[in-house]
Amino acid sequence: RIGTSAAAASGKRATASTERKMASLSVCQPQCGGFSFEYSKRNALLEAEITKLGCNIPAARKTGTTICGVVFKDGVVLGADTRATEGMIVADKNCSKIHYISPNIYCCGAGTAADTEMTTQLISSNLELHSLSTGRLPRIATANRMLKQMLFRYQGYIGAALVLGGVDSTGPHLYSIYPHGSTDKLPYVTMGSGSLAAMAVFEDRFKQDMEEEEAKQLVRDAIAAGIFNDLGSGSNIDLCVITEGKVDYLRPHDEANKKGVRSGSYKYKRGTTGVLSKTVIPFNLEVVEETIQTMDTS
Repeated sequence: RIGTSAAAASGKRATASTERKMASLSVCQPQCGGFSFEYSKRNALLEAEITKLGCNIPAARKTGTTICGVVFKDGVVLGADTRATEGMIVADKNCSKIHYISPNIYCCGAGTAADTEMTTQLISSNLELHSLSTGRLPRIATANRMLKQMLFRYQGYIGAALVLGGVDSTGPHLYSIYPHGSTDKLPYVTMGSGSLAAMAVFEDRFKQDMEEEEAKQLVRDAIAAGIFNDLGSGSNIDLCVITEGKVDYLRPHDEANKKGVRSGSYKYKRGTTGVLSKTVIPFNLEVVEETIQTMDTS
């Protein structure tokens, strides 16, 4: 019994000593404020080692688009270009970037095409259920909240940059929604790789309480500025004019960069370039068997 109690007492003293050491360590550790760059050296080392192995670090996907919107006296005008790109290749010359959300709300999408398409379709479905439940048209603030909460939940991995606009019982509203979930409510907004060129037009010519035709011309010129100054934007200009009880979807509204007609002829008469030598090699080929096979497309 004496041996057992002594061992127990010794164990308790060791435990108490360890606890005191841990407490002193936690108390004496300095509290560092600001940003932490502990992993910067680690990341640089990993990048160097991965490069030696012949692997490439995943890069951010670069997309191209010009979308914008403006609030005028009676509603909202949304605008977008129609070029879809895959790297340096123009994948679609006439894609639709203005998506339906509800009868009084539309949304322009920039970024990854699949993400903008599926995100707007999902929110449109949820808003339809909300509208049937409440018995009235949804408000733009409701659509904005649903979109920003969904995008924030995915921490920017859904590459959808949106311009949301519409008219509800409280009047016209316009929001810009970023891929990480932050939002802005402004009288005019631009998004996409051509947004700086479009914003320059808005900053120069925007006025409060514009008429519909003036607002349409302003949005048209803003999208055209993006098309002419950004390689990721191009083709046609689509507009969507939303007023109380009416939506006018103009697709296409205008073609900013029209294809010209060749002014000269590039055909030359035979003999313009001298032939120095001519050799003809005949091929004697005989078709032994000819078969036709249908490709399986199931």
